[in-house]
Amino acid sequence: VLWRGPILGNVVKQFYTDVIWKDIDYLFVDMPPGTGDVAITVYQSLKLDGIIIVTSPQDLVSMIVEKAVKMADLMQVPIIGVVENYSYFHCPDNGKDYQIFGESHIEEILQKYGLLLLNRLPIDP
Repeated sequence: VLWRGPILGNVVKQFYTDVIWKDIDYLFVDMPPGTGDVAITVYQSLKLDGIIIVTSPQDLVSMIVEKAVKMADLMQVPIIGVVENYSYFHCPDNGKDYQIFGESHIEEILQKYGLLLLNRLPIDP
């Protein structure tokens, strides 16, 4: 099913408005990458105390992360930090780490926007 615009926004809102949330301390919303309809709906319809940006080492992903950082700033939502997923593969046979998706550029983004790296997570097959 391909949904866009208001239909997608209404479906997303339904996930958190049609549930009786009782005394929750945290609500994690796992969103698709980028700054599309889902992100806009969540930003506009929930009071967010902060976001955690999850990324991976691919070059194209760096561009998407920069857009997400700019959108969070525009919407005045603090960025708690960044997690780099699929950062490396740790080979149990020889103890070496391999960067399967190439060299990470996360440090450049962290420095450029003054963000905190929360963790680098390995590939766990």
